Amino acid sequence: MTKNYPYRLLTPGPVPLHPEVRKILAEPMLHHRTPEFKRVLKNVSEKLKDVFETKQPVFMHTSTGTGAMESAIVNTLSPGDDVLVVVSGKFGERWADMVKQFGLNVHPLLVEWGNAVDPQEIEKQLALHPTIKAVFSQYCETSTATVHPIRDIASIVRKRSETLLIVDAITAVGAMELKMDEWGLDVVIGGSQKAFMLPTGLSFIALSEKAWGFNQKSRLPKYYWDLRTEKKSLEKGETHFSSAVATIRALEISLQFLTGEQKTQTLARIKKLAKATREMSKPLGLQIYSKFPSASVTALLTPGEIDSQKLREHIEKEYNLTLMGGQDQLKGKILRIGHLGYITDDDMAATTEILYLALKDLGVPLAANAREEALAALRAELK
Repeated sequence: MTKNYPYRLLTPGPVPLHPEVRKILAEPMLHHRTPEFKRVLKNVSEKLKDVFETKQPVFMHTSTGTGAMESAIVNTLSPGDDVLVVVSGKFGERWADMVKQFGLNVHPLLVEWGNAVDPQEIEKQLALHPTIKAVFSQYCETSTATVHPIRDIASIVRKRSETLLIVDAITAVGAMELKMDEWGLDVVIGGSQKAFMLPTGLSFIALSEKAWGFNQKSRLPKYYWDLRTEKKSLEKGETHFSSAVATIRALEISLQFLTGEQKTQTLARIKKLAKATREMSKPLGLQIYSKFPSASVTALLTPGEIDSQKLREHIEKEYNLTLMGGQDQLKGKILRIGHLGYITDDDMAATTEILYLALKDLGVPLAANAREEALAALRAELK
């Protein structure tokens, strides 16, 4: 059956690539020490500051976002430091696991999956444990499609000169409002396979002036991740190690949509796709899982009798559409639909049709006009 359906990708990452990005990825390879690449690197470095809304340099690692998460740890902290970790999903758990590996003392702040952390709970924990050197949190917890109130958290943490706020914004930067300097975010991390509309393999990290102070005292071992050497290289118009040339050249294209006047349009488009997804899901009997839903990804609860993993596999096999399911305690319970990358209105209409057909295939009772209502709700949001 899939031969009748072109392949579509609507996951939280990787995401569909813009045609201009695909075009430049097919260009002949360029050496990373040439004048042309230096021009690209300079342009990209300046525009990344606009995306993060910071005056500080934004560095690129040839890694997934998890590499930048590790970089954030080793560039700011020391063995034995106390840290507070917001654990509200799979990626909060990753933060906790990572800091333990580096010999840090973890104070986990457990939050019900699908809920956002209460900033007052963070303030309470900081009062109970005044030696905490860093607060780790996601901006968007991708596994539950939930947004944390990062700006409010920052207003609490920034009052403490000896505590950093380290933010995994991998599914947020370029997709939602984020003002690193104005809000007082100390370390912000991004990933290429999200709002940047690129293949997986490039990560981003920026440190505040406060975080650079921590960097000078950090005693965790680092070599490839050492941002001090990377900073010296960037000041000379180079990356310290070999550059991910093709991806960075493509980044120059995608940054056109994430900076300047187009930035507002892109953020609005992502919000619109999220709202359209949530409205079209209602006639299909799919409820929103998160109590604080993200603009970048939506998690939908499948009907109780339907295993979401089986539904996802059926959709991929029969209709050539890739969505994502749940992880750990949410496995078999939710479908996750991404709103990032080059997603057209036709993609959204096809996704609506396919969800309807797949639910019918698996015997889910739907109203006679469910398909028409879902499509009408979608079009009303996209117009």
